[in-house]
Amino acid sequence: MQPFFHSLRMVTTVAGGTLLTAIMLSSALAAGILVGLANSFRNLPDVRVVQNYIPSETSYIYDMGGQVLSSMHDEANRKVVTLDNISPEMKRAVMAIEDSHFYQHLGINPSSVVRALVANLSQGGVVEGGSTLTMQLVKNLFLTPERFLSRKAAEAVLAVRMEQVLEKNEILELYLNQVYWGHNTYGVETAAQSYFGKSAKDLNLAEAAMMAGFIQAPEEYSPFDGNYELSEEGLEIARWRQGVVLDRMVEVGWITPGEAKTARDTELKFGEVTSFSRSKMPYVTEAVLQELTTNFRQDEVLKGGMRIQTTIDPKMQQLAEQTISTWYPRIRQQGVQADQMSLVSIDPRTHFVKAMVGGVDYKTNQFNRATSALRQPGSAFKPFVYYAALATGKYSPSSSIADSPVSYPDGDELYSPQNYDRSFMGSISLQTALQLSRNVPAIRLGQDVGLNKVIEVCHLIGITSEMDPVISLPLGAVGVTPLEMAGAYATFASNGWYSETTLIAQVTDSRGGILLDNTPQPRLVLNPKATAQLTTMLQATVTGGTGRAAQLDRPTAGKTGTTSSERDVWFVGYVPQLATAVWIGNDDYSPLGSWATGGGTVAPIWKDYMLRALKDVPVEQFAQP
Repeated sequence: MQPFFHSLRMVTTVAGGTLLTAIMLSSALAAGILVGLANSFRNLPDVRVVQNYIPSETSYIYDMGGQVLSSMHDEANRKVVTLDNISPEMKRAVMAIEDSHFYQHLGINPSSVVRALVANLSQGGVVEGGSTLTMQLVKNLFLTPERFLSRKAAEAVLAVRMEQVLEKNEILELYLNQVYWGHNTYGVETAAQSYFGKSAKDLNLAEAAMMAGFIQAPEEYSPFDGNYELSEEGLEIARWRQGVVLDRMVEVGWITPGEAKTARDTELKFGEVTSFSRSKMPYVTEAVLQELTTNFRQDEVLKGGMRIQTTIDPKMQQLAEQTISTWYPRIRQQGVQADQMSLVSIDPRTHFVKAMVGGVDYKTNQFNRATSALRQPGSAFKPFVYYAALATGKYSPSSSIADSPVSYPDGDELYSPQNYDRSFMGSISLQTALQLSRNVPAIRLGQDVGLNKVIEVCHLIGITSEMDPVISLPLGAVGVTPLEMAGAYATFASNGWYSETTLIAQVTDSRGGILLDNTPQPRLVLNPKATAQLTTMLQATVTGGTGRAAQLDRPTAGKTGTTSSERDVWFVGYVPQLATAVWIGNDDYSPLGSWATGGGTVAPIWKDYMLRALKDVPVEQFAQP
């Protein structure tokens, strides 16, 4: 208490008045009583925990270029900053209006406490404050908001304790990051971004004084209305409150009357409330959240101040969204009765997702088909069967296989596969069979290799959806997502090297500490020779088979997919640097129309997107068998 009594003697000497001396002595006595009572408040929280306290903080999702795509938070939308990253004007304005003796007191301002105590006792309740910044902070951190005299006493005790475990600057930093500024905005940085569209370190005197005025009653003094729009009435009140703060800063001698006038005359440029802003790429951010929950708890994501660096290329994402918005009405005009489309692009070298569109319009339907729609891939599944056959060493692209009638027992019935055109070609090469997407050879290969082996291949390259070894599996009788198909084909594009497919490159905390690092760790999961052979066959599918409409100005491999009754149509293909899956269908699984095919409907869409996505990407050759 010695420093306090030293300050008391100084104030008393300056005042030179008997009445002021009596008041200050009474105040000192009150402070001494509170300090003496501190040890008797055994049931109060232990303020030492504040030494390790980290405020809940908004998490942010970024594209690979560093642009914010979305923010996620629980109740508190907050970005924590250090005291050095808050403008001096902001710090002075807050202290002037809330606690001008902050750096002189020991947690409580005795004269303010006595003045408030007299007023409250005379009125029979709490009508006046007297709280210091430290008292406000402990109230927000440890106590309930009810206004009772007993709670005010607890505030005072805890404030004294807090001043014993934290430095003044630490308290001020924590306060400015903790305080509520209105409109679900917590902390000075988020408030500065919302109210003025700038960082707290860049706030000028005019802006700082207005913001400091909000603290007492944020929604009442804010220039924004309940719809988060500027209002004339709100702006008038905010200007008045700004003047109150500026007058107080002049009164305590921290600015001159001239500086106050300049601040009043300063034209302010307002920002927008960011607490409830929408994602710029909603399908992407939803998928990122889904992936985050496999590594973190929900409260860690919503309160942990994470910085999530995604793998998304913003230019490629924009092209993907443009592709869907352009082609959707076009195919509808062509008579394709489709309600939905999806597109996923993956870099085969990293298995990073570069672009993702989960539907035609997120505003009208939020279901993400890229990650959650289990659709039959049709003939786009056949490459998995052909790879399994090539990997045995018994087959090569030139090996012969019978395209002729065949039947297999299937329960109490016989399963007799048919080709799309209901014809048979006799003995043909594997390459021809895949190139022309013949169904019967694929079924024969599946039986020869073993369907469990085919399923094993699918699992090796990232398909996690459940599969049953039914006879029709080689024709795509399984539900998979566009994300799974793009990732699996990306492994073919990398000639058998596989990394976990991800939308997240890295997650850090707000101070840069790494929480999750998804640096690719590729491992060879496929036979390189068999993979190269398959790619050669899929190139022939594009140059002279069902995928001719997907030809690019570079080596291209891919496969069409059209299910029975045309309920799902696909094209999945790749170059060495990019693998992309495009799907079209209806959420209710209704047919698209007999003219809807992977080759005729989807391949041109895939080509349009890939040509633009690869515009500045050098031409590369595939690995040779």
